[in-house]
Amino acid sequence: MSFDEKLQQVLERVDELSSRMASETFDADDFANLSREYSELEPVAEAVRALMARKEELAGLSEILNDPEADKEMRDLAAMEQSELATQITAAEHDVRIALLPKDVDDERNAILEVRPGTGGDEAALFASELFRMYQRYAESVGWKFETLSFGETELGGLKEGIAEIGGRGVFAKLKFESGGHRVQRVPVTETGGRIHTSAATVAVLPEAQEVDIQIEPQDLRVDTFRAQGAGGQHVNTTDSAVRITHIPTGTVVSQQDEKSQHKNRAKAMTILRSRLYEAERERQANERAEDRRSQVGSGDRSERVRTYNFPQGRVTDHRINLTLYKIDQIITGPGLAEVIDALVEEDQASRLADMD
Repeated sequence: MSFDEKLQQVLERVDELSSRMASETFDADDFANLSREYSELEPVAEAVRALMARKEELAGLSEILNDPEADKEMRDLAAMEQSELATQITAAEHDVRIALLPKDVDDERNAILEVRPGTGGDEAALFASELFRMYQRYAESVGWKFETLSFGETELGGLKEGIAEIGGRGVFAKLKFESGGHRVQRVPVTETGGRIHTSAATVAVLPEAQEVDIQIEPQDLRVDTFRAQGAGGQHVNTTDSAVRITHIPTGTVVSQQDEKSQHKNRAKAMTILRSRLYEAERERQANERAEDRRSQVGSGDRSERVRTYNFPQGRVTDHRINLTLYKIDQIITGPGLAEVIDALVEEDQASRLADMD
């Protein structure tokens, strides 16, 4: 199918959806599905209409330029407008091609963020804590909701494990490339000799799953309760409010103890469990389509080294796209992360566009 045929197909589908929603009777689910498809396609259709209008205008200018009876002043003006319009059309076609790229069905979902220290002891835990807060401040800077589900600290203020639910429009689409190994190079606060150490942390970004996405049978769960503990192992309350849920078929284990209520801890643990099982199924399907993954920015594998934060040099390097920015302070504090994330999204789009051509 040619590019122009794809554009016409989009316009025809939008017109069809509009007509059906206005004239037919549907149950709530069918109408919701049609409405969702229409809301996704209508912005694309607007971009297509704008592109076609520019092309028609360009055709009109060509007629003037090819008209031997048109005076010189009019033809000079048409030539100038033609050049500007050609540039606009090129940009508009690019925007439309981006809009026509196949969507990841999970792009509009909320995300579950998991951050854990890797190699490096106390320094790795401190770095993991900084990463967790970097994502929190980035989320806040773009107007997303950031809810901490689990946050375990070491005695030095490092992070044992941090899990959060991030809600907003297109969260997973933006954050999905953050999964992987993050490395830090700096002089740790615990280092007396001034030597630079390399430590690591792992980040996982999972699309948040709903109950309808993952069917979990009660008999497949083992639920244990225990007394919540703080740093150093001391008990932080006197009731068995902490919850450990084991999904027996897969061996997936989730523990939750941040809330004083056992009921709330269980609800949070189930949210995390559903998302982990959903992501495992996504990975299984993606592995079956391994050839399709070659054009992606990264596989999302937590063992994959994705980024290095070098404090002595003030730089952040994303190894997948060979991007180096000397803005470590702006990035690690949150808002500056947008430049890295946008570059990853653009690279992914460019790779998929190249595969389409």
